[in-house]
Amino acid sequence: QLVESGGGLVQPGGSLSLSCAASGFTFSSYAMHWFRQAPGKERELVAFITSTSSSTTYTKSVKGRFTISRDNGKSTVFLQMDNLKPEGTAVYYCAAPGINLWGQGTLVTVSS
Repeated sequence: QLVESGGGLVQPGGSLSLSCAASGFTFSSYAMHWFRQAPGKERELVAFITSTSSSTTYTKSVKGRFTISRDNGKSTVFLQMDNLKPEGTAVYYCAAPGINLWGQGTLVTVSS
């Protein structure tokens, strides 16, 4: 399973760090993704990281502000979000699409 944490309310320009703890599968063998779904919008891919952290990819709107990383020893993937904007308000999900495994999501609200 995947369990996200770290969501909450933050002011525009602020930062949050999300974590996703994995269990029940060989975490180090799979690429990991962060998705988000804003109210009334479709789910979108925010970032992903390969199994060995050799490569990361970000959607254009978060590039330079968000950082995805992982600790295979702790079976955890992270999303550091800096300079958050109101349009970043969404439920954020971690996922291992290779085995169709999704977390329950954590709500991030960016508002003054």
